[in-house]
Amino acid sequence: MKRILYLLPVLAGVFWGSVGIFVRVLTDFGMDNYTVLGSRMAVASVILFFVIFIYDRELLRIRLRDLGFFLGTGLCGMVGLNYCYNEAINQLTLSLAAVLLSLSPIFVMILSAFLFHEKITLKKVGCTALAIAGCILVSGVLQSGGVWNLRGMALGLCAALFYGLYSVISKGAMQRGYHTFTVLFYSLLIAAIVMVPLVDWSLFGTYLQAAPAAHVGFMVLHSLCNSILPYLLYTWSLNHIEVGKVSIITAGGEPSAAMIFGLLVFGEQPTFLSVAGLCLTVIALSVLCAPEKK
Repeated sequence: MKRILYLLPVLAGVFWGSVGIFVRVLTDFGMDNYTVLGSRMAVASVILFFVIFIYDRELLRIRLRDLGFFLGTGLCGMVGLNYCYNEAINQLTLSLAAVLLSLSPIFVMILSAFLFHEKITLKKVGCTALAIAGCILVSGVLQSGGVWNLRGMALGLCAALFYGLYSVISKGAMQRGYHTFTVLFYSLLIAAIVMVPLVDWSLFGTYLQAAPAAHVGFMVLHSLCNSILPYLLYTWSLNHIEVGKVSIITAGGEPSAAMIFGLLVFGEQPTFLSVAGLCLTVIALSVLCAPEKK
């Protein structure tokens, strides 16, 4: 069962690796970052509300004194992370943005050591370095050189920091007894409340009217693949696995998934270095997930 649990953050990374597909399509239609992000959060909030209402409406209850946890996950993990990452995608190559986001385990390990007293072991440090090295190779940055835009790189690092903050804050919320659905729903709701006034709803309506069935399905898929499913899998795994390990596994899976999606969707042929990086990342994850020897 524990081995199956380790697949959850990997799947979360795969779903997050598909962000670039949706962002590129909607940006090409003319949507700005606020509209792309805000519409996604709003649709995801509505979907998850009905899921929880049918599954167990008791999960909608929270204690007022714990509101700070949900403000933290909503503002940092949803708004901050996604806004900075989407902007980084628009200013850098998709691969370089993914590599910068993969640095989140460094922030997570530092924060977890102070907040949850998780040990920073040599194994964690080594696997982090190996996974990041694999991510860099997978990204193709070494071959193409990338676009070294300072503002874009700063936004990418901010996304990694917000990613780490979401990990430790949501872990704290679950330690207070909250269900994964509860943490995710209120995080999405707060993010949607913040972003909705910034959305260009007329443009969003124009997009839906252009091809109602296809575009409505695309927006639902966008919300499921980039908001509900990855955060659900990631948050759920935090309840069973150390937050440091979860962040490392997810960070390794995302750029690798981005490489595969690039091949399947955009016809981007992987190079020898990118394949080598994928193998290196898999090795890092295997070593990390192996049981500790006495």
